[in-house]
Formats: sequence, structure tokens, C-alpha cells
Amino acid sequence: MPESSDRSQPLHFGSAREEYAAATTQAAVFDVGDRTFLELSGSDRVRFLHNFCTNDIKRLKTGASCEAIVPNVKGRVLGHVFVDATESSLWIDADPAQPERLIPHLERYLINEDVQIADRTADWAELFVVGPEAAELLRALGLDVTGLEPLEHRTFEFGGAVRIRRFDVEPHRGFAICVPRERLADVWEQICRAGVRPAGSEVWTALRIEAGLPVYGVDISEENLAQEVGRTKLAISFTKGCYLGQEPIARIDALGHVNRELRTLRISGEFVPPAGSRVFSDAAGATHVGTISSSGFSFGSNSPVALAVLRSNVTAGGSQVFVEGPGGPLAANVFWQPSL
Repeated sequence: MPESSDRSQPLHFGSAREEYAAATTQAAVFDVGDRTFLELSGSDRVRFLHNFCTNDIKRLKTGASCEAIVPNVKGRVLGHVFVDATESSLWIDADPAQPERLIPHLERYLINEDVQIADRTADWAELFVVGPEAAELLRALGLDVTGLEPLEHRTFEFGGAVRIRRFDVEPHRGFAICVPRERLADVWEQICRAGVRPAGSEVWTALRIEAGLPVYGVDISEENLAQEVGRTKLAISFTKGCYLGQEPIARIDALGHVNRELRTLRISGEFVPPAGSRVFSDAAGATHVGTISSSGFSFGSNSPVALAVLRSNVTAGGSQVFVEGPGGPLAANVFWQPSL
């Protein structure tokens, strides 16, 4: 485990294949990097954030969480976030390097509301424990997460307060552990000593790609409409009422689809095409339908996998496409699509 002052993420800890097996059949722990943590406090915090994201913040009770998109007025994506409701504040957990984007956007709309926005990124870090044995192994450490439902969280005493949210990286059970940054190495070591296998970024990338989980600034950006992220069922409420960007998002819903959407590809062969590789609907490469944004190797299927925002005519599960490779087109199939 790197020291807390060194945030580089190792590709693996000896064997990526064995780490993937642990994450899918037992349990593995990942340091998921410098995620963004913002805390919103003040008596108007719930109403305020409700007005600037796609999910229903008003329904969150203490201990509940939700996934959401922070859109601009045109319904384009400024952030993909998770919101934890505590008794006294709302915590936003977002992809790395987001404070400089999200804080100015939210503060722009603060007028007379009793809301304080604090950047906690320097103070907190996040570990992720994944696998069918994850809950039992954490319980052995005194962290009884066995009763947590998806997107529920609870604060535990573990040499200091840690907040754990259940977040499944489909189809695998997972737990995001938010820890004080100065205690990151200690918590990591205790989890590993309990029998959870340390795993690196190579396996984490494969797991999140297989689950259709994007990284902002890598797979999605302000160029994308909210529904293009492929998280509509989980992250967008169409009954919450008005919010910034709601009109174009509702208009797209009324039309029934967007013209492109994030999907995961399973690619033939062993070559992992890099980000920027083009995707075509035909083997001749005549019709460009998307571009790979993330890629990795899945030891579950023994094949490369990749995320790409694809044109709607090839987003159905099982659709065949072709990815440019060093020796010609590589056949690929869409295997992940959002639950309807």
C-alpha cells in the first residue's frame, strides 16, 4: 500500500488474474484514488442541492444515499456524483479533480440560502471492498455492514469515524469506505490482515468497465447529455419537479431515447485497444459509431473490455461492432446495457 502522501495507484500487487478472482469469488480491496469530497451544511442544504442535480434529494433520510448527475442548464453533465445524507450535512462523493468544477457551479446560485459548501477532498480518502465475502470479512473487523441495503451508509467507529456506503459494482457486492486521509494506510493494512486481498488499478478498471461505471473526464464530460451516461434509471428522477437542466432532460425522456449512449464492449482477441480507438458498425470501417474512452482486460471472460459512447443503432445488447486494432478491425459485442 502506498503511503498516504503517495497517491499513485499500482497496476497490481503481484497477479492481476488472482486479484480479479478474489474480487469476484472472495473479496478484494482497492484504493480508488483521490476522489472529490464536498460537504454541504446549513438549514437549506437539502432544498438547494435538490434544485441542482437529477435525483430526488428531498427523499433522502439520514443514512440514505443516491446516485445523481449534476447538469448545466442545457442538461449536459458537469458531474456524476453520489450523495450521502447525514443528520447534519450532505456529502458529495465524485470523481477526482472535481472541486474546481462543482464548487463554482453551485456557489454561483447561492443567494440568501443558508448553505455552506466545504471542500473535504484533502481530508478524506476512499477504499473499496468488493466480493461475495466482503460483508463477512468486514464484520470480523467490527464493521457490521451485513444489514446495509444498496446505497445505504452508516458511520462506524474504527480507530476513529469511518463512513461505509454499500455500492454494488454489478454483479458484485461492494462497499465504499470513506476514511480520514491520515488513517488511510492503517485502515488498508487492517482490512488486508483480515483476509481481504489487495488489488490494483488494472482489476478495478476492468470491474468498473464491466459494470458500466464511468469516470468523469475520462468516459463522460460536459459534451454529454445526462441520459447519454447510461445511468438514467439509477441517477435521474422524472417525478422530483423542477431543477436546473430539467427541461432538456424531460424533453429527451419524452422523445424516448438519446442519439448515443455509454455501453461496454467485449472485444475478441487479446489486444486491449487504447482510449481513442474508433468503433465502427461494419468490418470495413466505413461507419464510425463511437470512440473508446476506457479499456482493460477482463479475467472473467479472458477478453478485453472497453467503454464507449455509441450511436443508438448499435447500443442494444448483443449488437456487433468493430474496433480498430493494429492488424485490422477487431470484432466486438455490446454486452452491458442499462436495466430498463
